[in-house]
Amino acid sequence: MTDASMDTPRPRRAKTSLVSEDARTKKRNAAEKRFQAYGIAAIATGLFFLAVLAFSIVRSGLPAFTTTVVDVNFTLTQEQFDEAEGQLFKTKAYSGYFITALQKKLEAENVQVAFDEAAIERIMGKIGGTLREYYTANPDQLGQEVAFKLNASSRVDGYFKGRVQRETLQDSRFLTLADLDLVDALAEAGIVHSAFDWGFITGADSGVDNPGGAGIGASVVGSFFMMLVVLFLSLPIGVAASIYLEEFAPQNRWTDMIEVNISNLAAVPSIVFGILGLAVFIQFMHLPQSAPLVGGLVLTLMTLPTIIISTRASLKAVPPSIRDAALGVGASKMQSVFHHVLPLAMPGILTGTIIGLAQALGETAPLLLIGMVGFVARGYPDGFISGFTDPNSAMPAQIYTWAARADQAFYEKAWGGIIILLIFLLTMNIIAIILRRRFERRW
Repeated sequence: MTDASMDTPRPRRAKTSLVSEDARTKKRNAAEKRFQAYGIAAIATGLFFLAVLAFSIVRSGLPAFTTTVVDVNFTLTQEQFDEAEGQLFKTKAYSGYFITALQKKLEAENVQVAFDEAAIERIMGKIGGTLREYYTANPDQLGQEVAFKLNASSRVDGYFKGRVQRETLQDSRFLTLADLDLVDALAEAGIVHSAFDWGFITGADSGVDNPGGAGIGASVVGSFFMMLVVLFLSLPIGVAASIYLEEFAPQNRWTDMIEVNISNLAAVPSIVFGILGLAVFIQFMHLPQSAPLVGGLVLTLMTLPTIIISTRASLKAVPPSIRDAALGVGASKMQSVFHHVLPLAMPGILTGTIIGLAQALGETAPLLLIGMVGFVARGYPDGFISGFTDPNSAMPAQIYTWAARADQAFYEKAWGGIIILLIFLLTMNIIAIILRRRFERRW
C-alpha cells in the first residue's frame, strides 16, 4: 500500500518565468497600484482642502491690514486758537475751522459738494476734539501747515472695501447716502485713500463702537510674556521628570500609576485646566487676574504631559549601546545620561517642546476662564515685570472677542488676527525643524 501511494503521480506545478507575469503576480501588482493611487488621492484631497482653507483665511484677513485714511493739510493761527479756547463749545469751534479749510481745498480742486459738521463726524469722527488735543499738546505748530492723517469711520472703510453698498445703505446716524457723495468727492481729490494699517499690528483693542482703532499688538505682547512663563517652567520640569522616569525610576506600581496619569492628562480637555487655574491660582493663591503669569501657569500644566511624552520617546530612541559604552569606560549612571544620552536626544526634546508651545499658543478656553479676554488689553505694559503681572490678553482670546462682536469690521479684524497667529505658529515649527536638523545625529 505504501508502494502504491508512492507510485501516484504528483500534480505538476505551473511553470513560472522571470520575464512574463502570471495571474497571481498581475493581481498583486494591480492591488499595489490601486493602493498607491488611493494614497495619492488622499494626499491630493488633503492638500486641496488645505489650499482652500489658506485661501479663505488670506482673502478674509488681508483687508484687516489696510485702512481708509483722510489726509488733510490744516493750518490753525494763534488768533483762531485763542478764539476757540475762549468759547464755551471749544471742539465745535475747531470743527468749524476744519470744515472751512476743507471747503476751500475742495473748491480749489473744482469739487462742488455740500457738507456740514455732522457729516464730517460721520466720516472721520469728532475732528474737533482731535485738533484741540493736538494743538494743546503742540502749541509750537500754530501758524504752520500740519499734515493730519486721520482714520475714517468703520462704515466709510467698509464702503471702500465693499462691505457697505449704496444699493443697500439706509440713512442712519452712522452714515447716509449724501455722506457717500462727499466720500467719493474726497477720494477724487486724493484726500481719502487706502493705506497700510500699522495700528492693527501695533495697537490695542478698542471699544465696540471703534473697530477701526482696534489692534492686536498688545495681545501679541501678552502672548509673548505668557510663552516665556510656559517655556521656563515646562521645559526643565518636563525634561527632569522624563529623565527620572526613563533612566532612574524603578519599574513598580508607583511609576506605572504616574505613567498612566501622564498619558491621561495629555487627553484632558483644555477647559478643565482653565477651571483648575481659576480655582487654584486666582481664588486660592490670589494671583493677579487676567495676568500673563497666571495664563502661563495654566498653559504650563497643559503642556507638561506633551513635553514629558515626547522627551521619553526621544530618550528611548537612543541606542542602549551608548549607555553601555559610557558605563564600560567608568562613567557613572548620571554621567552617561547627561553627557551622552541627553545630547543625542536633544533634537526630539526641542521638537516636542516647540510643538507643545505652539499648541499652548493657540489655546483659548483656559484663557477665557481666567479673565484674559480681549478688552482687558488696553495698552502695553510699563516694564518687564509688569508684563507678567498687569492685566493683558492673548492672541487667541483677542480673536475670539472680535469674532463675537456684531460689527462686520471686527469680524474682519478676527481674520487678520488669525493670519498673525498662523505666522507665529509657522515660525515656531520652522524653528523646530531647524533645531532638529542642527542637532540630529545618524547611526
